[in-house]
Amino acid sequence: MNDEIFFERAAKVLAACRAKGLMVATAESCTGGLVAGALTAIPGSSDVVDRGFVTYSNEAKAQMLGVSPALIERDGAVSESVAFAMAEGAMLHSRAGLAVAVTGVAGPGGGTAAKPVGLVHFAAWSQQGPRLHVERRFGELSRSEIRQQAVEQALDLLLKLAGEIGIAV
Repeated sequence: MNDEIFFERAAKVLAACRAKGLMVATAESCTGGLVAGALTAIPGSSDVVDRGFVTYSNEAKAQMLGVSPALIERDGAVSESVAFAMAEGAMLHSRAGLAVAVTGVAGPGGGTAAKPVGLVHFAAWSQQGPRLHVERRFGELSRSEIRQQAVEQALDLLLKLAGEIGIAV
């Protein structure tokens, strides 16, 4: 993984949130805590990062974030609706003003025709209103590459959301 890219992006997220007095929470499945790890690799991040939820299983999504099992059953864990529910749950179960959620198929197995390896859904949620979703299809990259690209996208989404609520980035 390219630590320089993570460090730069994570530092921008922290600076933007710090300037606005916002805390951040992450809700992660296929990235397994790497987004929170990128943010907390920066010294002093504790004034911005409230907590990270690693909800790899469907049960963890339901228990830790309050994602409806019926929603997961209906749409699948890798879906826009579950990504939004994860982000909302992270907001409700933290002191954060911003949350980002990541759910996808990192591979190398587990993909289907409808949800292939490399499909990742991202949702970002703000207490101040804006909610964003991005669907990425990274293709047949390695598991490590998919996870790296997902972390970069999640950090970029936090920056975009911070910008939409008036934080200069």
